[in-house]
Amino acid sequence: MSFARSAIQSARSTLARPTRRTFVSSTSRLSESLFVHRDTDYNNPSIPFEFTPENLKRAHEIISRYPPQYKKAAALPILDLGQRQNKGWTSISVMNAVAKLLDMPRMRVYEVATFYTMYNREPVAPNFVQLCTTTPCQLGGCGSTKILETIESHLGIHPGQTTKDGKFTFVEVECLGACSNAPMMQIGDEYYEDLTPETTIKILDTLARGEKPKPGPQSGRQTSENSAGLTTLTTKPYGPGEFCTPEFQ
Repeated sequence: MSFARSAIQSARSTLARPTRRTFVSSTSRLSESLFVHRDTDYNNPSIPFEFTPENLKRAHEIISRYPPQYKKAAALPILDLGQRQNKGWTSISVMNAVAKLLDMPRMRVYEVATFYTMYNREPVAPNFVQLCTTTPCQLGGCGSTKILETIESHLGIHPGQTTKDGKFTFVEVECLGACSNAPMMQIGDEYYEDLTPETTIKILDTLARGEKPKPGPQSGRQTSENSAGLTTLTTKPYGPGEFCTPEFQ
């Protein structure tokens, strides 16, 4: 009995202890908005949402790619379509509209939308800044910690917050798959890579003016090429002759 009591106390202590992130002194930010819905004045089922005619046509085109009995497989892309129409976030009304369109129980759509972090369960600003702080970005270049501090200082907000002017929302995210171009961040659909504090500020200022900065590496290199420049595929590749596409023949 005493052993069981000790085990329970140990488990409670572990769960209550704030988790800490490697290389960073701040505690990880856990958000129940991913898996819990509570009605608010800006997010409740009474707020209407309907796909625009253009997006409804696009949704039906997506659904047509799947066998009729498996059209629920279109939930992911159609949720994305709804989020884009709804100014970058997936409200309860968006999820209900997707469920109706796909003839799915609402709960099944909720399960999908709350599983993937790419579906924003809270409103975000037009410039949704997602900074990767996973290990490669912590170690690459100047390190993502410096970029995080630069963003916090320049925008005056911390991860999970939106600027007072409503132009920027800033969050930390896990690996975005551009490890060789670390540190990097995603803003909207674009990647900004090989960041330094200076280039980060330049990007943010450009967006604040309503302009679009050039995406990709900010160091001047092409994609992920090394410091020596292009070292492979420098000549026309040999191939099966007639089976090559015209540009390689």
